Amino acid sequence: MPSYKLTIEYDGTGIAGWQRQSHSPSVQQYIEEAIEKFAKQPVRLHAAGRTDAGVHALGQVAHFKMDKDLPEEKVMGAINFHVATEKISIVSVKRVGEDFHARFNAKKRYYVYKIINRRAPIAIMRNRAWFVPAPLNVEKMKKAAEQLVGQHDFSSFRDSQCQGKTAIKTIDEVRIEQSGDVIEIYVSAKSFLHHMVRNITGTLKVIGEGRWPPEKMEEIIAAKSRPVAGPTAPAEGLYFIKVDY
Repeated sequence: MPSYKLTIEYDGTGIAGWQRQSHSPSVQQYIEEAIEKFAKQPVRLHAAGRTDAGVHALGQVAHFKMDKDLPEEKVMGAINFHVATEKISIVSVKRVGEDFHARFNAKKRYYVYKIINRRAPIAIMRNRAWFVPAPLNVEKMKKAAEQLVGQHDFSSFRDSQCQGKTAIKTIDEVRIEQSGDVIEIYVSAKSFLHHMVRNITGTLKVIGEGRWPPEKMEEIIAAKSRPVAGPTAPAEGLYFIKVDY
């Protein structure tokens, strides 16, 4: 049975996230239904990571199997044809071995969080970035971010609904870049806790505003308690960039 790896781009605005939901359409549902229309059979997509409602993706990865043996270009064209009315695009399709699994074979996942830091409201980037009108000190944010790199118990950045078996994770990199009024926070790790990047971003924002010193980050990590960290940043600023295999 042929197995196909998809690289997917989507705008999460107005979509109930990646995973199928009973109350609202999801990215997974749209793509599975698109495949079923030309495959003539039910299929199940397995993704590298689930994204919440409102979160975007530039390089989400998923795989599926079907009975039909079709060229990669035809699979990509057929799916894109059937999702053309949605904000979803299959940017590449690759045939992979039957042992490939988009989630379990992933070695590293990459996210970026986008902030627009200016007094004027945003128009073009609305629903695609976090609008923060208060001035942010990026150097202080960078200093605080350095303390996140490495293996830690990230309970202070873990959502109460997180189903992960352990809060111990290893962050490989936290990089903050600024270009004009755009601040981008890049985070990479093998795996993440639910809302982990958004909670880290919310904490860095508080530090950037000067309400906490950069050294506060070490105290927050050590506390292993969600209430001591900053707020959860809005979903619309988060992007799932890519996956290493």
